[in-house]
Amino acid sequence: MAAHLGARLVAVDSRSEFVDEHVAPALRAHAVYLQTHPVSSSLSRPLIAKSALRVAAELGARAVLHTANRSQNSLRRLNGAIRAQGFEGHYGSPYDLDPIDRVTKIARITEAGMSHMAERVVSGDTNLWCREYESGFLDDPEAHAMKYDLYHWTKDLGQHADERIKVTFNRGLPVALNDCPMGLGAILEDLNYRVGKFGYGRYSGLEHLDHGQKVLEVREMPAAWLLLRTLRHLEGATLTQPHIREKQRVEQIWVEEVLEGRWFSELRAAAQSFVDASVSQVSGSVTWSINHRSADTVSIVAEEPLYLRDRDVWEIEAVRAERSAYEVSMASTLAGSRIG
Repeated sequence: MAAHLGARLVAVDSRSEFVDEHVAPALRAHAVYLQTHPVSSSLSRPLIAKSALRVAAELGARAVLHTANRSQNSLRRLNGAIRAQGFEGHYGSPYDLDPIDRVTKIARITEAGMSHMAERVVSGDTNLWCREYESGFLDDPEAHAMKYDLYHWTKDLGQHADERIKVTFNRGLPVALNDCPMGLGAILEDLNYRVGKFGYGRYSGLEHLDHGQKVLEVREMPAAWLLLRTLRHLEGATLTQPHIREKQRVEQIWVEEVLEGRWFSELRAAAQSFVDASVSQVSGSVTWSINHRSADTVSIVAEEPLYLRDRDVWEIEAVRAERSAYEVSMASTLAGSRIG
């Protein structure tokens, strides 16, 4: 395609950077939009902008263009990320002030000799964390039956044997599956297929545009589905109730900053600092039993647990301690009465 347009193609592999510097912070922050779906493309846009500016600097380019339009949240996220990094050239999208409908866009793409791109029935965005679909036949929230052949990780829903998956976390990040040490990227790849084959991790939800209108987006992200649930279980096992409540409040601050294209903001950094400090004590494992009917925990093990393992023993010891303290207090009171 680049050769057809007389352009030079520069391919950038930023997968490791995306996982380590964007997905990992989002996972720790339990970045879920209004309790409906995990954020996804919001994480990649700042990195795309950063990568584009690196290439622009190498080429001495004075303009950075993208193709997002006003009905795509990528417009403000890309523009915001470019602006935040201090780019002094021109940037933005030609479709911002000169929008064209999908039919016209397909016709122009076909005329330009790129008919294979014109065959796309939706707009899609894919990374290791999520596969996301919008526009096209998904435009209308009141009638948006998904074409299942678009799914990838959750496509094969045949009969599969039950899975038992142990996910081990260290300081708020997954580090092993079934006691096998793995990096986050490898864990995502493994779980997307292992969990996805049972159909878990599909989301649909409405996300707001710049002026408050809503657009529909459909996602599949099986690894995120399991990892976020696992982290919340371990937070429940290691953090106090007030701490969890405050972390959930800060999580939504984090999410709002990222959704609005302010990945590089001081507020997002401050929220991240709170999140990172909070999960520094969140280590342990959760073992899941997963099949086509349900996904259930069968073991929650924390390194520094707050949970009880035997309620009866705890109640007996608690009452014994309370009585002992009362007896000491009464003895002290009686002794004081005698002296008086």
